[in-house]
This record gives sequence, structure tokens and C-alpha cells, in this order.
Amino acid sequence: MDSNGRYGGTATDLEPRYHGNGCQERGGVVADLAGEFGAELVRAIRVGLAQDGKAAPAPRTPSHLSWYAFATEYARAHWPGRAAKTRDETSEGLTAVTLAMCWDLPGRPSERLLRRALRHWAFVVPRPGQPVPSAEDRLVLQWVAKASRPLADLHDPILARDVLESLRRKIDGGEAAVETMRRKRKVLVHALHYAMERGELAGDPLARVRWRVPKPSGSVDPRVVANPSQARDLLAAVSYVGGYRRARGRRLVGLFAGMYYAGLRPEEAIAVALPDCRLPQTGWGRLIVHRTLPQAGKRWTDTGDYHDDRGLKNRPPGETRVVPLPPHLVTLWRESVTAFGTADDGRLFFSERGGILSYTAYHYVWREARALALSPALASTPLAKRPYDLRHSALSTWLCAGADPAEVAQRAGNSVEVLLTRYAKCLYDRQSINNQRIDELLSAYDRPAHPD
Repeated sequence: MDSNGRYGGTATDLEPRYHGNGCQERGGVVADLAGEFGAELVRAIRVGLAQDGKAAPAPRTPSHLSWYAFATEYARAHWPGRAAKTRDETSEGLTAVTLAMCWDLPGRPSERLLRRALRHWAFVVPRPGQPVPSAEDRLVLQWVAKASRPLADLHDPILARDVLESLRRKIDGGEAAVETMRRKRKVLVHALHYAMERGELAGDPLARVRWRVPKPSGSVDPRVVANPSQARDLLAAVSYVGGYRRARGRRLVGLFAGMYYAGLRPEEAIAVALPDCRLPQTGWGRLIVHRTLPQAGKRWTDTGDYHDDRGLKNRPPGETRVVPLPPHLVTLWRESVTAFGTADDGRLFFSERGGILSYTAYHYVWREARALALSPALASTPLAKRPYDLRHSALSTWLCAGADPAEVAQRAGNSVEVLLTRYAKCLYDRQSINNQRIDELLSAYDRPAHPD
């Protein structure tokens, strides 16, 4: 029972459970009921005061809203204004919970059909002119609507734990990555808070369940960091991918160089436009970063494009970041403009048809370049395995060079705390310098003392 007078439990919630601590379980149920009746009294008093002494309405009956009906309502309420990636992650989390909240009724569709219907249609706000679900998907969603358990059943700690445990599993049954678990749990927690705001739940159903997501590693794996020599070899290998005439690799050398020499994120490098750059004939240049083009999928964007047009990550709209460009990078970008020109909107890096570079396209190029540049022994390691690792290499190099962490954080678009935490394990050069100083001090005491 919450402040609006709804009881969120089911009939089975009122039955005491005896698992070796039956008295304690019964005491918890009694305490919950007492709190719920007290909340009903407070709600009635508040309503009476708000109506200036008028008769308070009759208490509301317990909510029978199903989880599926609530989840679709939640997804639509949190669609407007959200980033495309956020919408995608919300759909992913709601899908996982919905599958765990279904009774095993006859006619259950396959796991593949259930996930497709939920991910593609149930938690998506369609754009005008978007295709409608197929007859098969509509039948699947009808089964989900019938099989969905009531939202209030989550007050049962046993069911709540089962739902949380389902967040650990991948589609193939294996254990999901820690970040995936955290992302799905975040969606569930936010949805339950929304249910409490709407008065559909009496309280937080997860409060009585001791379940935690493993803490993710906050630091960068030093094995992915390429040194300057390796980075130069990798960038040179990119130019050999795809042949000279088609230039699959040559047109992307500047893109990867921006990630390494300027520390750009991939979605920032893809959005670099000539009007935002100062590329002098000699010396350092400058880039004003204000736009990102993360790839999310056309189902999640307002425009129907694969990429979402956003501002800087974790920054207010309209905020900019000034990034100095080393002379070598300036030269590479000038050569790219001379050889390939720019896209219609001024972007320096684009597909052969002038479109926005897809994640798949530049990852294929990087994978081929890595095979060309690295020995088989190094290629089997995590060294620079992803294009994003070029940014890790850049920030690690700057810190090892003795650059001011505050300046490095400003260029990278991070806080100083996050920067030092993530890259503490990568500062090989600083460790070497300190090791040398310690070794010199210890060696000084190994020499025989001179007589007075």
C-alpha cells in the first residue's frame, strides 16, 4: 500500500512462509500491512485537506495492472527527447524483464520470436509512415499480454530475485557482461520508481532482495594501449586496406589519426567538419568539438537515420570543447581534404557515397589494418583491438609525457578524477622514472662508506 492507497501485493503475499525463520517472515508481513493501512489513512487526510473539507473519495482498489501493460506505458512516456541509444537500452532492459514476468502458458512462442516482437514493436514509439508489425508479431504480442504477470507480483521477493537473475543471462544462456547487467538493472530500477510515482506499487520491490551487480573495472587494460611506434605502424597500414583506387582505407587514415593524435571518441571523429577546424600550413591546429554522430539504428532515431545527431557526451546542449591538433595530424587532415574533399555538410570523413560512416565499415578496415601492421604474436593480444583503443593510447601517452592532468581531461572531455582512475595502470613511463630514482637511492647505500 502506498500513499495513494494501493496495495501492491497478491494473495500469496499475505501467506506466511516458513523457511526456518517463519516468525520473522510473518512479522515482516504484519509490518508491511500496518504501514500500508497507515499510508491509506494519510492519503485520505491529504485528499480531504486538498478538497477543503469535502468528503474524501473511497479507497482505491489494489492495482491489477500487468507488467507488460505498464512497461509499454513506461516506454512511451520516456521516449520523447531521449537519445536514440537510451531508447535502445530501455527497450533491451524492458524486454529482459518482460520475458521473466510471463507465465508459462500454452502456445508460448520461441525465444527468438518473443525477443523480436518485444524489441522491434512493444517498446518502440513508431514514426509516421513506419511499417506496422506483421501478423506473426501481433500474435506474439497478444500472447505476451495474456501471459504477463501483474506488476504488483514483484512485491514477492522470490519473483523479484528471479527477475534480477534473468538480467545476468545472455540470449545463449551464458553470463552477460557486467556493464550489460548494470544497464538492464538501471532500466528496471527507473521503471519501478516510475510505478511508485504513479501509485501502482506500494514501495520498492527490490528493497528486500539482497542482489548486487558485480563492480565493473574502472581502469583501462594496459594491454590495449599502443605505444607511438605501434600507433604509427597501424595508421600506415590503414592506407593499404582496400586498394589504392577504391581507397577504402586511405579515406579513413585521418579518422583513426584523429582518435590517436587528438584523443577523439569515434562518434566525435566521424562528425568532424572542416568549418570547425583550423588547419594551418605549419604548426599546431585547432578543432572545436560540438557534435557527435553515435550509431543507434533507425528504429530509435526521430529521423529514421542510423545515426543520432547529438551534442557532446554527458554535457549540456550547445557546449563545446577545444582540442589542439598536433602538426602531423593537421597535415593528414589537409591531405585528406585535398584527396577526397568533404561531404555536403562539411564532414571530413564519409563513405564512398558521401554518407555517414557506419560502425561496421570502419571496424572492418581497422581489423584488416591491424592484421597488416602487427605480428601474429601481437595480433593475438588485445593491443589496439578496437578503434576506441586509439583514444586510450592517446590519453595514456599524454599523461606519460607529463602533461597537466587538468589539461588532458579538458581535451578529452573527461573529469580529472575519471581520467586518473581509468589510466592509472597505463602510466608505464612514470613507473620507470620512479623505479630508476628508487634504484639509484638503494644503490647509493650499497657502496662502501668513505672513512672520515
